[in-house]
Formats: sequence, C-alpha cells, structure tokens
Amino acid sequence: MNINNYKKRIVDDKIEHYLKLFGAVCIEGPKYCGKTWAGRYHSNSEVLLHRTTGEKSNNVELAQISPSLILEGEKPKLIDEWQEATNLWDEIRADVDKTGLKGQYILTGSSTPNRKGIAHSGAGRYGKIYLRTMSLFESGDSSGDVSLQELCKDNIKQKLTGEVDLRNIARLIIRGGWPGNLDYNAKDAGEAVKTYMDLIIDDDLTRLDGINRDKHKVRLLLKSLARNESTTASNMTLKKDINEIDNEDIDIDTLASYLDAFNRLYLLDNDEPFSSNIRSQVRVKQSEKRHFADPSIACSLLNISEEEKLINDLETFGFLFEAMVERDLKVYADTFHAKCYHYQDYQNREIDSIIELENGEWCAFEIKLGAKQIEKAAKNLVNLKQSIEKEKGKSPSILCVICGLSNAAYKRPDGVYVVPITALKP
Repeated sequence: MNINNYKKRIVDDKIEHYLKLFGAVCIEGPKYCGKTWAGRYHSNSEVLLHRTTGEKSNNVELAQISPSLILEGEKPKLIDEWQEATNLWDEIRADVDKTGLKGQYILTGSSTPNRKGIAHSGAGRYGKIYLRTMSLFESGDSSGDVSLQELCKDNIKQKLTGEVDLRNIARLIIRGGWPGNLDYNAKDAGEAVKTYMDLIIDDDLTRLDGINRDKHKVRLLLKSLARNESTTASNMTLKKDINEIDNEDIDIDTLASYLDAFNRLYLLDNDEPFSSNIRSQVRVKQSEKRHFADPSIACSLLNISEEEKLINDLETFGFLFEAMVERDLKVYADTFHAKCYHYQDYQNREIDSIIELENGEWCAFEIKLGAKQIEKAAKNLVNLKQSIEKEKGKSPSILCVICGLSNAAYKRPDGVYVVPITALKP
C-alpha cells in the first residue's frame, strides 16, 4: 500500500525475508511502536480490528461470523490487532495450508491473546517478528558511523563522531522511540507518554482478559518498576519498595499476576541472564534485568518531563541511559541473529550487556553516560576477561564501552573499544 512519510524501520528487511519463508507473518510489540505502519508498508490490502472501549467493531464481529470475508483481498493482506478475533489464527493457518503460497498475510498484535479456541501453534506457517520502539539510528539521532555487527567482528576504524550534548541525550530518553513522538519536545513527549500509560491502565489491562485489576496498585507497581529500571530487582524487592516508599502493601501473587499482564501487553522488555558457562567456578545469578519497552515510560512514571530534572539526578539518568542503549543494542543485534543478555555473578562481577553471536562467540559491553567513567569501565572489562581466562572459561571476543558523551569511536591500548551510542547502527 502507498504510505506517505513512512520512516523506514530496521526490521523491514526481516519482514520481507519472512514473507518469502512463511505463509503469514505476525508482527508483535507494544502499542504505538509502529506495527500498523510497518504492516501497511509491506501489504497490498488491509482490515482493521480496532475497537472502542467495551464495543466490538463491525470487522471483529464479521471476523467471528464469516472469517473468509475478512481474508479476501489482494495479498499480502494486513490484519491489524488480530487478537481481537483469535479465530482468525486457525483460519489463516488453514488457508495457508490450502494454497501453499508464501507471504499471504501480515498480522499485527499489541497483546498476547488468550490461546483458548486456537487449535494450532502455527508452526511452519507463521513467522513471528518483534518490533521495538525506534532506535536512535532509525529516528535519525545516530550518525551510523559505527556498525555493531562490524564491531562484534573486531573490525572498526578509529573515527571522530562529533560532540554530544548532555541535554540532547536527556531529551532522547524522555522522548523515547515512539514514531509519532519524534518531533516532540521533552514536555510534549512526556505528556503523550503519560496519556499512553493512562489508557493502558484504564482500558487495555481490562480488555486483555476481562479482569478488573486494582488500578491504584497497578500504578504503584509501575512506579516501582520505574524506580528499579535497569536493575535486577526481585519481585520481593518490588513489594518492599512499594511498602517503604508508597506506604502500601501488595500481595506477592497479585504482584506476579500484574507483571504477567504487563508482559502480555509488551510493556516490559527484560534482559535475560547470560547462562553460558563462561566462568567455570563462579555461580551466576539468574535474575532478569528489568526494562520497560521504552525508557520514556519510566520517565513518565517518575514525572520526568524536562531535561533539567534528569540532568539534576545523574544516578537516575545513568540507569535510563543504560535502558536506552540496551534497547538499541537489541534492535541492532537482531539484524545479524545475535542475542542480548546481561551478566551478574555472586562475586558481584557484572557486565551491563552481552551480545552472543550465532557462532557462540560473545562480546562484553559496559554502558556509561559520561566520558569520565570510561577508564573505570574499561578496567572492569579487562579484569573480568583476565579472570575468566585464568579460570579457563570462555572469554569475550570483544570488549567495548558504549558511552553517551564521547566524541570519537576508537580502540584503547588495552584493547577496549569506546563507541558513542549516537554513532551506532546495525
């Protein structure tokens, strides 16, 4: 379909590739991250299954009564918010089996549906793609001077990348990677994300499964997650945090059920722990590192809508900067089939981000906002690598510090790369 002003996404190539491999492609991710526009860009017809609060659209009713009519149209056909009519999953699978053709349908979904009534997983017929909010390279806020893939191959050249303004970094975090908010200033972006979260809490959480959750406690938990952004806080830690700061209590089972609902709405994008046996004698922690789908969500929940608020709280700034960088690393790494993790062991050794390559090699990244933190971060990486080698573990192939305020990409004498996040691309 002809879409004016469509801003190309990194995942576009993957969508095109999957349309050649599978009969249908399902694009999942948080609301407002650009799934519909990406689907439209690659389709030739569409049907929208959106509905207003408490009311089904005519298309939803039609999909349930006569799904074959919904599937008519020039292919590939976009079916937006397919989870509003879950019977379509099996109908599309059957149609793909019947025709044997590839690239027939593109489905988008902003929540994980109840599988009740879905008879088949869709294995072999569906290709699933996760769409995150825009990386800095996609939004035009990274020069793209340094390729992450080439960096992981130890193949980049030293290059001046330009001065970086701290205030601009703060604005990028507050604004987030929402395609519709790219031109907003920090204040307007903060207001937009606040409204977004209000609608999630007031509407989408109930429509997810029909459960009426305690909205007050939902907000308390979301604020606790924001206070614990980019940490490995346990569920019990979140419970204590709510009690100590908000003077409220929440049952641990209720807390877990709320987190599950947030996950089903793609509000969270946690980093799994790196489980490979890189250090044979040290027990590795198995906690996930907590992230929202976009750092702007944490900013909104913490009432940070001006750059100065972030600049005046450098500790929070550092955690949110880490969240933005790790979002970008996941977007970029996916293009070369790499996976992102974090590392933390019981000797208090940590690695902010690990990228594991298809061949089993892995790269270690420390993430630091200020240039003055580079020296310490590099030493930590070198010491950890030497410790792993001493214990005959599998050491990282690349060491790198991703920085906010560096004006150059270069390799230090100790072998550690330094790369500004505003210069990175896939």
